[in-house]
Amino acid sequence: MTNSSTPLTHFDAQGQAHMVDVGGKPATHRVAVAGGRIEMLPATLALIEAGTAKKGDVLGIARIAGIMAAKRTSDLIPLCHPLALSRVAINFEYIRAEPGGTCAVACVATVETTGPTGVEMEALTAVQIALLTIYDMCKAADRGMTMDGVRLLEKHGGKSGSYAAASSPATR
Repeated sequence: MTNSSTPLTHFDAQGQAHMVDVGGKPATHRVAVAGGRIEMLPATLALIEAGTAKKGDVLGIARIAGIMAAKRTSDLIPLCHPLALSRVAINFEYIRAEPGGTCAVACVATVETTGPTGVEMEALTAVQIALLTIYDMCKAADRGMTMDGVRLLEKHGGKSGSYAAASSPATR
């Protein structure tokens, strides 16, 4: 496998995994937005909304966990570059059940930096860890929660320009 035969940039000409050299790339403003959701029982959503979960402020703790995760992405994903992030914002939205449906909490993470490489992995990591934190804080009430729809919603900056995902029920 070589770089000329595949768009995968984390392999050298011999097919060996390596960290991409971004030393010659210009520093530009980069933004990535990722989203996902965790589905739960209506009673679990009510606990979160009321702030009566036994472990405390579920979304407050999940927000901090997501921010911390974005900052530590290069420690978790082997070939990610450590980045100086200028902004990490984590937002949540309650999704109430339609008749016969499930409840959920949607999470959207926005991550920014000025540098030679993007922040997509940081935004995705922030969402995953925020959702896992919600699970951890509420598992005593609802072990059947499921996380889904985690994906890159948009990115801006860098050589490849902008990207916007098609709308999806998981991140609306």
